Amino acid sequence: MRFHLAFVASVLSTGTVSAFAPITSQSRPTFRSSASSLQMSADDTITLGIFGGGTVGGGIVEILSKKRSYFQQLTGKTIEVKKICVRDASKPRDFDVPDGCSIVTSYDDILSDDSIDVAVEVMGGTTDAKDVVFGALKSGKSVVTANKALIAKDLTEIEDLMAGLESGDTQFRYEAAVCGGIPIIRSMQSDFVGDEIQLMSGIINGCTNFMLTAMDRDKKSYDEALSQASALGYAEADPTLDVGGFDARSKLKILMRLAYGMNVEEDEISCRGITELTKIDFGYAKTLGGTIKLLGVAEKNDNGDVSAFVSPCYVTNDDPLSSVNGATNAIEVISNNLVQSIYIGQGAGRYPTANSCINDIVALAKGDTTPLPFNPKSSESKFVNNYESVFFLRLNYRDQVGITRQVGEICEKHGVSIHSLLQNPIAKSQESAFAIVTEKVEYAAIVRVLADIEALDWCKGKPFYMPVLREDWQS
Repeated sequence: MRFHLAFVASVLSTGTVSAFAPITSQSRPTFRSSASSLQMSADDTITLGIFGGGTVGGGIVEILSKKRSYFQQLTGKTIEVKKICVRDASKPRDFDVPDGCSIVTSYDDILSDDSIDVAVEVMGGTTDAKDVVFGALKSGKSVVTANKALIAKDLTEIEDLMAGLESGDTQFRYEAAVCGGIPIIRSMQSDFVGDEIQLMSGIINGCTNFMLTAMDRDKKSYDEALSQASALGYAEADPTLDVGGFDARSKLKILMRLAYGMNVEEDEISCRGITELTKIDFGYAKTLGGTIKLLGVAEKNDNGDVSAFVSPCYVTNDDPLSSVNGATNAIEVISNNLVQSIYIGQGAGRYPTANSCINDIVALAKGDTTPLPFNPKSSESKFVNNYESVFFLRLNYRDQVGITRQVGEICEKHGVSIHSLLQNPIAKSQESAFAIVTEKVEYAAIVRVLADIEALDWCKGKPFYMPVLREDWQS
């Protein structure tokens, strides 16, 4: 087993810089082709234009200033921040603006500046950010971005644009887009090229992992855990993308393209967040000898097809992912050659995310090139919107005779074999619930079982289900 660690000592609260000055007919950039993205400036200088002067943008500036001499020795070039584009130029910054750097409010101030070699996009969003990224690439500037939502949404367009550029020097880098400070993108582009990945499973959203840790270890309710995550800056004002699993799904889509060479629409990937989880579920998980994690999982089956999902999952206490707590991220990769590789580190925050952006910037300064930023496409595998797993089911009920018999009959009807039935002591009638663990079965069969159970008069509310991560979870 290989453990790739990316722990960062100083982690500040996360934050997202919103869009800045909108592109109007007056300010929309004019695109100019360029012979070389990294040779427009003096040969010994690389100039940057940063879109976003908030949490991550400030971290990038701080690291560049602190390690200026080291980077110069490492790359043979001076890395200079020439312009930073923000919404409000009068707003105080929590970092020192470098000498010679201008604070601007128009995107065009960077996009139309031929002396800027690299556009760094850390503003977030998928509208103005798309104009910025595409505009920079069209004008011959290399791009470094932390925007997983934009990449997941427009990956094919980005790929087509890159393929059509005249200059092969223009690069697209996005290490910070998936799991913040963990170098998973670079690893997928280099460490597994001679390998074949069978399974990826990961804790790829820090907010939800923090909340689930609080619910399990600290016995907090969902609302209490969310409130604490918000107070610490792990959750946005609208936490839907995090708690709904959508942020994790965007990251999983990008990883699937790198691992399997396939473009999958996000909506095709089954996605369930943590909003349905209760203390009851953690109680049963503890009884079984494990805990619950929100995971993104993609797996190649024996036929070579690939399935994927984002969902709460039961993991045993001896599983390497079970001990990854707080806002930490982790990704496990099972492959033919390397067998098992686990990457653990900070998935968000000022310095972890900025650090990954810095790594991309330094790589560009060194002249590293990646002709295919998303790895080659492949037609060997197809995506199937179904998967097999052992499942945990939790059913809330109104007490009456014959409940277990009816559940057994419905499971038999749909070919679902029951491994065990659990019922913890009930303290309150409104918490009346029991749990079922199935044998390995198709997800589609579980959906049919739950639909039939929900229609029964004793079933209170929507039944809850989650996959069990390992088929050998009892061994």
